[in-house]
Amino acid sequence: MAWFRWCAGIGLDPRKATGTEVKAWLHALDAAGAEKRTRQRMLSTLSAFYGHLTEIGVVPANPAALNRARLGLSRSSREASPTIRLTAAQLRALLDAAARLPNRTRHRDLFAYRAVAVVALLTLGLRVSELVGLNRDDLVVSGGEPMLRVLGKGGVRREVYLTELADAALREYLAERDRTGEAAVPTLRGRTAAERTPMIATRDGGRCSRFDINALLKRIATHAGPALADVAHLVHPHALRHAYVTIALEQDARIQHVQADVGHASISTTQYYDRGRRTRDTTAADLVAAAIAAADPRNAEASDTPAAAGTERG
Repeated sequence: MAWFRWCAGIGLDPRKATGTEVKAWLHALDAAGAEKRTRQRMLSTLSAFYGHLTEIGVVPANPAALNRARLGLSRSSREASPTIRLTAAQLRALLDAAARLPNRTRHRDLFAYRAVAVVALLTLGLRVSELVGLNRDDLVVSGGEPMLRVLGKGGVRREVYLTELADAALREYLAERDRTGEAAVPTLRGRTAAERTPMIATRDGGRCSRFDINALLKRIATHAGPALADVAHLVHPHALRHAYVTIALEQDARIQHVQADVGHASISTTQYYDRGRRTRDTTAADLVAAAIAAADPRNAEASDTPAAAGTERG
């Protein structure tokens, strides 16, 4: 919509746009104060849109298929992710808060089970789009292990193994849903109910949206107590996906395994998340501070006092 508004402002038919106009738009966004990541995201969206128009013959070429490095919009592996880094203890606090989320309706138990299932599934590293796209028949057992067949980016499916935590949370939620009859929907001829029934559903059995999940997670974080008191407003579904990667790498999981778990097309993307592992133990800041302190003349004078000299002789 920002692109369409800009085109309207200069009297440009978006179907006749070229790379020159797209670059001018990006410069205008920059001048208006749009952050680099915002411009990256907006260019990606525009490129995908024009890519679709190119495929169906509406436009002859994609004007947004630009060299991002030349525009200064390529993402460097040296850039730290702005996503909040959640710890394992904070994920536990989210699960506990989900189980006791306030609800005064007769569906209190159902909604509590759903909230726990949502958090538990997000701790598997799922994208929110993957979570809301799951159907009940995506829960399968293969090789004796429960897993989800997840439809990821680019229409690529991957197998995500369920932890005992996620398996229990999901099955308890589905059992409660079946018991209360909230998931009852008509079955189309030739299809099973599971094929068209969403894994995570609204009260009337419809499919939850990404906005529903985000709002639910915000509400859970707000009730999570001291563990998330200062960061509740920063919690969103991607933060849990981010946490999966960083915690897995902290536990010395092989990066190739983590890449497969979360469906990264390139291992460099997984390595990008690895930047979140930085702690005080992995920074040289304290060493620099110690060197500065050692260069303080007052410290040098203190070491020259008789008491200090006696200590050195001792």
